[in-house]
Parts: sequence; C-alpha cells; structure tokens
Amino acid sequence: MKQANSILGLLAQTSLHAGTGQNTGIIDLPIQREGHSGWPCVFGSAVKGAVRTRAEEKLGKENASIAFIFGSEANSEQSHAGAVTFSDARLLLFPVRSLTSQFKWVTCPSALKRYAKDASRLGQKLSITIPEEQSLSDTQVLLPKDQQAEALFLEEYRFDISVVDLTEIIALLASLMNDIDAEARLTAQLAIISDDMFSYLVQHTTPVNAHIAIDSETKNVIDGALWYEETLPPESLLYTTLSAVDGRAESSDASAISADKLHDAVLGLFPANKAWLQLGGNETVGMGWCAVQINKMRD
Repeated sequence: MKQANSILGLLAQTSLHAGTGQNTGIIDLPIQREGHSGWPCVFGSAVKGAVRTRAEEKLGKENASIAFIFGSEANSEQSHAGAVTFSDARLLLFPVRSLTSQFKWVTCPSALKRYAKDASRLGQKLSITIPEEQSLSDTQVLLPKDQQAEALFLEEYRFDISVVDLTEIIALLASLMNDIDAEARLTAQLAIISDDMFSYLVQHTTPVNAHIAIDSETKNVIDGALWYEETLPPESLLYTTLSAVDGRAESSDASAISADKLHDAVLGLFPANKAWLQLGGNETVGMGWCAVQINKMRD
C-alpha cells in the first residue's frame, strides 16, 4: 500500500492542557500522560481532532474532502475510516526552571532514541550520535558548550556539567522547531540528563494552577468552585507523525485520490504564514497554541 509520511514538530507557545477527563489525587484536571512512562503527551485522537477542526474552519464542515481525509461521521450513510493517521504527540524537549541560568530545554537519551526510531519507521535514517543512558549518572548533565560554572541547577537539583559535541542533536531538534533562532537558542539552553531524572522532572514539575469561579452579581467566589488544573508549559516541544494512504471511501472520486495528494492536502493546512495548531482545551483563554514545523519524509 502506498503511504506518504511526515513528522510535525509542535512547539508550544502557550500553556497546553490536553485533559484526561478524570482526576488523580489532588489534581482535578490532570494532563494526558503515557501509561508506561508517565511522560506528558497528547493522544493521537486529540491531535487528529484538532487538525480536522482546522480543516473544517478553512474548507467548511460540509466540504466532501473532510470525510475523504479524516473519515465519515458516525451517522453517515457511507461509513469509512479516514485516509490519514496521526500518532500521539510525544514529548521531546521539556522546559525546566534553572536557578543558575535561563530555563533549560531538557531531554534524555530515551526520548532522542525514540524519535530516531519513529523517523526510521517512516523511512528517514538518522546518522546522529545519541549519548548512551549508561554513561549518564542522575547527577550529571551534558551541555553543548563550555560553561564557567562547574554545576547547573535545575529546579532544586544540582548537576555536574560535562561538555560534549551536540551539534548533530541541536540541528535535529531545530528542524522540528518553527523558530528562526532555534539553533542559537538550543546551543545556549539544551541540556541532556539521565532517563530517570527526565522522568522525575516531567512528572513532578509541570505547572498546577488553582482556578475559581466568580458570581457575576456578587463578585464573590462561588461556594465549592475551586479546582486545580495541570498544564504542559510553554516552550515544550512535541512531535506527531502523519501518514496518509489512498482514499478509502466507496465513491470512485474518493478512491482515486492518491496518498500523496491527501498527505499534501493536510500539510496545506499549515502554510508558512499560518503554521499554527490549537491543541487541548481552554481555547477561549488562549491555551494550547503550537507552532507547527513540517518535516516531509522523502521516498
């Protein structure tokens, strides 16, 4: 089966809340996380729904191509699956407060290796050297350039600095960021830590904010209207994979549409001057906006 593929980098510009619909402990509205690792993510269904919404806003909900690409509605006379597939949006860079410098973009060997595997699955072989997890202790950090200090503080944790050549990794990460200064910023702010420390930070340092509701007449807090909401912070870098196959609808017009055309139609939703996607909830208060960077896989 013919398949056309891309990887879309998603750089959060605002706080992002893709919720689970249930509470966990003291957090009333937690964010979506991978079940096995606890790393934040945005489920593929939410990504696909957001892209479909973008298509409906641009083309109109009644446009026949919407169903060709994303699938028919449940009550449709001709039920069929969509011709595009989106993976979960996976975390690659996580911004962490630093007590000794500007915030750092933190990643780990497992996150980088997973991205390399996803790229390989789509046909892109990466020739980069990724640090081995065994070479990193939980108190060690790899930085891409010399630092005058001997240590780096992330949150309240002290890390010993090791300087290594991260040029290839910086170029790879910059290719997923819709930011003209990406390489320069990564050179100053990238930090690679152990898998265990990365897991700890992404599970325990995500922002949790208290929210209240105000009575419009009395201007007092409504009794019981207090909840805690978790978010993924701005500057988080995620990525999702996009794969398209030939049209699946029964009509001859739909089935004649090639995977390449469907794939390019989706990418056309993100022109250079409007490469934005809103993910998750709380759109009306400006949350969930991501800058989209397209990496089209070549045959």
